[in-house]
Amino acid sequence: MQKIYPNAAAALDGLLEDGMFIAAGGFGLCGIPELLLDAIKEAGTENLTFASNNAGVDDFGIGILLQTRQVKKMISSYVGENAEFMRQYLSGELELEFNPQGTLAERMRAGGCGIPGFYTKTGVGTVIAEGKDHKDFNGETYIMEEGIFADLSIVKAWKADETGNAIFRKTARNFNPPAAMCGKVCVLEVEEIVPTGSLNPDHIHLPGIYVHRIVQGEHEKRIEQRTVREG
Repeated sequence: MQKIYPNAAAALDGLLEDGMFIAAGGFGLCGIPELLLDAIKEAGTENLTFASNNAGVDDFGIGILLQTRQVKKMISSYVGENAEFMRQYLSGELELEFNPQGTLAERMRAGGCGIPGFYTKTGVGTVIAEGKDHKDFNGETYIMEEGIFADLSIVKAWKADETGNAIFRKTARNFNPPAAMCGKVCVLEVEEIVPTGSLNPDHIHLPGIYVHRIVQGEHEKRIEQRTVREG
């Protein structure tokens, strides 16, 4: 099956619909599927729910979809670097489901493995636990979290072969693998596509079985917080 598409818009063709649930990889501005997010903006798809660690910044990442009011709900861990994200949440314009970072990653991974729910101690005794099932194991209380099953996954890798076996470079290997796993369809954007069989199997972070479409492109690679030492 041919998985490679000429551009991000073509890779998303026929997949987008209003009200859908999208899992997006990346952390801040690191390893985010920026080309696919731009294509979603241009498509004008609305009332979207995103599961993502955060929403990037105001004019980059998922932040561009917040500016155009295409997102109705975020399932996230952090809002701190995006003023528009924070403004919409505090004004009641945007629904937000806070998840501890590890819990969010595990919810994605669980969905990808077909696991509908799991128990964790994280959040016990806080607002995170409100309305959730509590259960004791060996004298300790845990809460149940549900696996994430998204309509679409959008992720970014450093390198992939023609079947979608992917390698994520350094800290870009954050939420990308679990986000890729939990979608009914996964679209992968990469910096480089190499011939099938040229990647060392021991170096592959995401098996191509999870990837349905691939697009290669140029990436801006912004730095979210540039910190330099004084001369």
